[in-house]
Amino acid sequence: MMEPSGPLPPEIYRRRRWLAIGAAVVALVLLIWIVSAVRGGGDDEATDAAAASASLTTTTTASPSTSASESGSASSSGSSGSSSVTDSASGTADAPATPVAAGQCPDSSLAVKVSASKPTYPAGEEPEFGIVVTNIGNAPCDRELGAGMQQVLVYTLDTQQRLWSNNDCFPNAAADVRTLAAGEQAAFTVKWSGATSEPGCTAPREPVPAGAYSVVGQLGNLRSAPEPFNLS
Repeated sequence: MMEPSGPLPPEIYRRRRWLAIGAAVVALVLLIWIVSAVRGGGDDEATDAAAASASLTTTTTASPSTSASESGSASSSGSSGSSSVTDSASGTADAPATPVAAGQCPDSSLAVKVSASKPTYPAGEEPEFGIVVTNIGNAPCDRELGAGMQQVLVYTLDTQQRLWSNNDCFPNAAADVRTLAAGEQAAFTVKWSGATSEPGCTAPREPVPAGAYSVVGQLGNLRSAPEPFNLS
């Protein structure tokens, strides 16, 4: 090692040299630590992002539907005029509905709307539902509107469990082909006894307790939006 030379004692120069070397080592260690910390943080963020992405799931639900409906006490009427159109509700029937006959109005030309006569029915009162079929096309067309094609169904509001259909115990296959002008409506009403039913009416019918429910109207494969109502 070269001996320091200068006006100061050699020990001073040695101390300065060691201090400079120590400072360089400390700076190098700090630099390595900073680089490692930055790279480690980036890896953690990538890991967290991957974990968050993996935890995301999409859940879809479909409301149940059936092809059964009860028509023992149904009545019908016809009226002309335009009406607001309600998109059909999601869901499929328990059994395939009768297909539209050739030459009749396609489902795309019709809209089905269902309604309850009251928002709440007291105990002992039979709920009454209305179903309206509207020709939303631009031309007149024929369509089978018989009670066998119409379906009014009741579901629980929370779990969408099917409770009743007006064709379960009183099926009606009578034909009723009607010509609907553009914008014309055909209206029908159905009363419900407030008891459960199943297709074929094979199970005992039980009174439905107070609570929140929904009613859906259906014509063939075309369904209305659900309409909520209550039993008190």
